Amino acid sequence: MSLWVVVGGQYGSEGKGKTAAYITQQEDIDICVRCGGPNSGHSFVASDGTTHVVRQLPTGYLRPETRLLIPAGALVDLYVLKRELNYLAIDASRVGVDENAMIVEGYDRKRELQLGLRQQLSSTLCGVGSAVARRALRGSDVRLARDAATRCTWLRRMITSVSEETNEAIDQGKKVLVEGTQGFGLSLYHTQEYPKATSRDTTAAAFLSEVGLSPRLVTEIVLVLRTFPIRVAGSQAGRLFQEITWEDVRRESEYAWEIEERTSVTNLPRRIARFDWQLATRAVQANRPTRIALTGLDYVDFRCYGATHASKLSQRAYDFANELQMRLATAVVYCSASPRLDHVFRFDSPAGSLTKHQDSCDVGSCESAVLVPCH
Repeated sequence: MSLWVVVGGQYGSEGKGKTAAYITQQEDIDICVRCGGPNSGHSFVASDGTTHVVRQLPTGYLRPETRLLIPAGALVDLYVLKRELNYLAIDASRVGVDENAMIVEGYDRKRELQLGLRQQLSSTLCGVGSAVARRALRGSDVRLARDAATRCTWLRRMITSVSEETNEAIDQGKKVLVEGTQGFGLSLYHTQEYPKATSRDTTAAAFLSEVGLSPRLVTEIVLVLRTFPIRVAGSQAGRLFQEITWEDVRRESEYAWEIEERTSVTNLPRRIARFDWQLATRAVQANRPTRIALTGLDYVDFRCYGATHASKLSQRAYDFANELQMRLATAVVYCSASPRLDHVFRFDSPAGSLTKHQDSCDVGSCESAVLVPCH
């Protein structure tokens, strides 16, 4: 029996989708649960260089045997969900939508547009905030998945109780992974930048609540951090401590080409900043992770691009990972120096025991590299 929770430690886009997909494959996860709503996309790059983005389904869909669930606390856009099922050719028998999950309506998107939330908060205008507000008001206009299923035949066979399914699976000794959304720095309750926040809490405890699982069942909490945190462009999106430019990153890392990242849902440019130790410390305190996944080591040193083993990291990148686990008192277990899923590797070095090693990397051909909007 094991229950994993994957959570972001910064402002989203840390690499939660890639990390969740990796763990699902490596640990043979039986059930993956995707929290949140369609306002944030989780992505990874396949070995052929193509970018995969999902907004409703968990990235654990890559493992054919894994059941895919959307919990009661999630928000569902039926159009987005149906499109993902069709595009990925996923049979409905693999998917469960909690009967109490709320449906995002067209007028939720219109309301956010009318309220000017993009100008105020860099909202994706997917209607999630409006839907959350309507649910809290408990009005007659709230439509849950069980209500939608009375007319939506393709949804009907997916209706389930995610809490019952996951609890029973854990009792039977199966493995469950909860894929959180966005990042700790965007939490409606715990950010220091309110109201520059998302419409919900983004901690591991909150995701367990969305699913209906007891914290006592958790065996692993994976906090995903990136070497350089990012936020959407514009002051309306919120402050970014020690903000720098993409050219700064390119120059310092000696990247071989120009770099920039954009949001996976709205395709807006992202701002970038130096690692915020205070934010990371607060994320550790609130989530109490058992392990850390560190992404973007190629931004520390481009020579490590595509590394698939700790021995292939340069001293600069290796030292960053070591300092991170020592200062946060949590082992860095997973690392990546490329957006590709098959480039994730286990760090496997207990805090304080790392030794100095080679200062060169086998980068490979730069011509074959594929630029994508997510690390």
